[in-house]
Amino acid sequence: MTTSPQVSPRVAAMIKKTRANRGRLIVAMDATASREVMWDVASKLMGDMFMEVAAIGGLDVQLVYYGGAYGEVKQIAWTNDVSELVDRMGTIRCSAGPTNIKGILRHIRAENDREKVNAAVFVGDAIEESPPELYDAAMGLDVPAFWFQEGDGQVTDPNNPYTQRGQRVEDVMRELSKITSGAFAKFDASAAKKLGELLRAVAAFAVGGVAALARQKTESARLLIGQMK
Repeated sequence: MTTSPQVSPRVAAMIKKTRANRGRLIVAMDATASREVMWDVASKLMGDMFMEVAAIGGLDVQLVYYGGAYGEVKQIAWTNDVSELVDRMGTIRCSAGPTNIKGILRHIRAENDREKVNAAVFVGDAIEESPPELYDAAMGLDVPAFWFQEGDGQVTDPNNPYTQRGQRVEDVMRELSKITSGAFAKFDASAAKKLGELLRAVAAFAVGGVAALARQKTESARLLIGQMK
């Protein structure tokens, strides 16, 4: 009969600390046709995001996205291997279809029910769903969610085109950030540096909480933490 090797108290403490310092982050992205350029940019920024938090603790990331005719929500398995994540992102092609932010919210909730998720971030440029339904889906999420909008679009709800006319995507995402105890930020297609800063800030938060976010000392970190107080 084999016995498990004994672990010294010092090693046991190190293992416990390592596990405690691991963050779990869901990165959710719109992979519809309009997002192809930014998808390629975001995949290149993932490596920087992992490197930023390496000194704080480990980070496990799950990529979630929707695209195609039915807006089906798909996922890449949890990983702490940046090369694997970037390679997998490189195989995904953006294609035309409706948004499915409600599906993203349901997925985040289900993952958090299975095992604690420290933070989630959504990157997208459009909303084609009923805002009240999104607010309902976000209630009680119990995962701080960060909402990053590309551009300056308006909501287009195909089921209710008149009452939503003129409502901005920014307004809805800001409300979702409040409901989920997160934060909102906006960037444009040429602002890869800003998106990189934002992703690194969220990754730091996922690993080390508000204290780690505050230590970022970047404009993006200050923007996010100012909304979370």
